[in-house]
Amino acid sequence: MKVGIIGGTGFYNPGLLEREKEIQVETPFGDAVLKTGFYHDQDVLFLTRHGEQHSVPPHLVNYRANIWALREAGAGVVLATAAVGSLNLDMGPGKIVLVDQFLDFTKFRPTTFFAGGEEGVLHVDVTNPYCPDLCQHLKKVAEGLGIDVHSKGTYVCTEGPRYETAAEIRMYQQLGGDVVGMTSVPECVLAREAGLCYATLAVVTNYAAGISQHPLSHKEVVEVMTRSQAELRRLIFAAIESIPQERSCACAGAAAEHGSLGEKKDDLITE
Repeated sequence: MKVGIIGGTGFYNPGLLEREKEIQVETPFGDAVLKTGFYHDQDVLFLTRHGEQHSVPPHLVNYRANIWALREAGAGVVLATAAVGSLNLDMGPGKIVLVDQFLDFTKFRPTTFFAGGEEGVLHVDVTNPYCPDLCQHLKKVAEGLGIDVHSKGTYVCTEGPRYETAAEIRMYQQLGGDVVGMTSVPECVLAREAGLCYATLAVVTNYAAGISQHPLSHKEVVEVMTRSQAELRRLIFAAIESIPQERSCACAGAAAEHGSLGEKKDDLITE
């Protein structure tokens, strides 16, 4: 089983991979470029969500192509990084949150592989949108490394690319949100439709609008993510090294009532 990593803002290079090379995967939704390599004999796939130069804004990311490509290339598990603002004073800048729920405030994004017609319709269960077993594994690894993580948190996903107003943040807090970002939906939903175990390591880069004492900026986000790189990589690759090869969660069968997304075709992958 291969492990996929989705690098978010500020996480544009996997690092630590041996025999790294680039492949292009054709999907029904467009092509996606992945890096492949090995870490301690574990086969790893890496994808940059926004492109290596951060050229793709969150509302225009081709989430369907990305998730389809990771699955097509053999991923069974996906670890995604994300830069987030905090609505929770206990989750300060620099902290890592293993989110377990989301509130969706996106507006115009395709959110499913099953959009009717020949593909049919799937009403996928997202009671637990992030794989509980994978999140528990990450928590145990973090404890072993002495890395302080929040093991639960509700991710508020907004459309972007603008930041939120102070009034919106107050509303999200009242609804139970802990962190706010622009990418987890539909990414985690598509991963569930694809039968992947998916977890998000959300790095708090700032307090959200109205909580922060200064205007929000992308520069601040990138600076905090840069400072968090070493610890984030240490956690991710330690988790990859010890990840169970057998999955006992319900993720693989989440779309079982509909059937397979499609037959795996090796000729769709080119170097």
